Amino acid sequence: METETIEANFDGIVGPTHNYSGLSYGNVASMEHKHAVSNPKQAAMQGLEKMRLLSDLGLKQGVLPPHERPYIPILRSMGFHGSDHDILRQLSKEDPLLLSACGSSAAMWAANAATVSPSADSLDGHVHFTPANLCSKFHRSFESKTTAQILRAIFPDPNFFIHHEPLSPSNAFADEGAANHTRFCSQHGIPGVQLFVYGRSSFKDAAMPKRFPARQTDEASHAIARLHRLHPGRVIFARQNPDAIDMGVFHNDVISVGNENVFFYHELAFADTPEVIKAIDSQIKGMIFLKVSKSQVSLEEAVRTYLFNSQLVTLPTGKMALIAPVECQTSPAVKAYLDELLHQHHHPIRKIHYVNLRESMQNGGGPACLRLRVVLSQTELAAVNPHVLLTDSLYASLKLWIERHYRDRLTQADLADPQLLQESRDALDELTRILHLGNVYPFQT
Repeated sequence: METETIEANFDGIVGPTHNYSGLSYGNVASMEHKHAVSNPKQAAMQGLEKMRLLSDLGLKQGVLPPHERPYIPILRSMGFHGSDHDILRQLSKEDPLLLSACGSSAAMWAANAATVSPSADSLDGHVHFTPANLCSKFHRSFESKTTAQILRAIFPDPNFFIHHEPLSPSNAFADEGAANHTRFCSQHGIPGVQLFVYGRSSFKDAAMPKRFPARQTDEASHAIARLHRLHPGRVIFARQNPDAIDMGVFHNDVISVGNENVFFYHELAFADTPEVIKAIDSQIKGMIFLKVSKSQVSLEEAVRTYLFNSQLVTLPTGKMALIAPVECQTSPAVKAYLDELLHQHHHPIRKIHYVNLRESMQNGGGPACLRLRVVLSQTELAAVNPHVLLTDSLYASLKLWIERHYRDRLTQADLADPQLLQESRDALDELTRILHLGNVYPFQT
């Protein structure tokens, strides 16, 4: 195994139709900001600046393009016909809620794009990708086909990368991707342990949340572990705390984050948190557990600020940094906790960077939601499409691209505007050329 194995972050670019439709029941921020006026241009710029920060810190940073929205193919499959513009007009009159669902830019939250296992952990020595079926939410359930095409265009070489089909889109195998998946290891290139977190089981009895739905299933998590050829002895399955789900912890990355041998988590994250910690500790030597108690930060405040949706990353120095939302900086309780954390010396976190992702946060996604983590050896990295990796030149190109194509104000009613559809397609068509992706959207074929 190569020693210079790195973890790259591939961030979703916020799409031109970024809007606040409040589609994600169980996501408190999404629900609270329903019908607010969004700023797609600012949202995309905020995401791009976060990517640049990671790149400037010396980390490998990639980009994932937005999806085509409103998504006309799904509407045609439901019996709408005529020109694309006819369909938008008809839908805006007959079913504006369906239009909102088909116009969602939620694919920007790349943590839900797929689950990825590195070659160090897979018995066949390949990097494995399984796009999430996201069947728990209609507005995300038709993302997987485009996601699969994009991932194949970025990671094309079958000598290194294996791309699986999404799991069957049934309620029993509901899969939300890497937002419920964490990998622990002593170093990125050394075989590790993968933690799969689920909210419910389709075939076993377990306590269920009472207010909000549990999304990820135990059955989906086990299926992905099998597909990725993971050693059964190096996989841990844990159930979310149903009470935490009822407080707005719709994915595990809202309540915990891990990186290499550090696990940063809230004490109420799991149905049996001590047992989960014991299982991880027995597998990885030198694990460092940073438990946040409810007396330090309440569950409500953790969800409001997205403290645990921070990115925990290893810097080139070997130390770690936390990339946290600015909401953590303005919360007295969370800021006090993080200030104290930096004064402790039993862990490698030496820096906290606060980032402004307000547009994404108001829709229910923080720093960690926007990125898909991919562990790569240097040989595997060389096989990645290089045009999606952030450089000063690509950053400048993307900034100009956003300025040219994005609106600075969008409402749900604007989704019916045929001009918005055309603007979005023009933008995506240009972006595929910038990133050398080929034709990955239906309108391009």
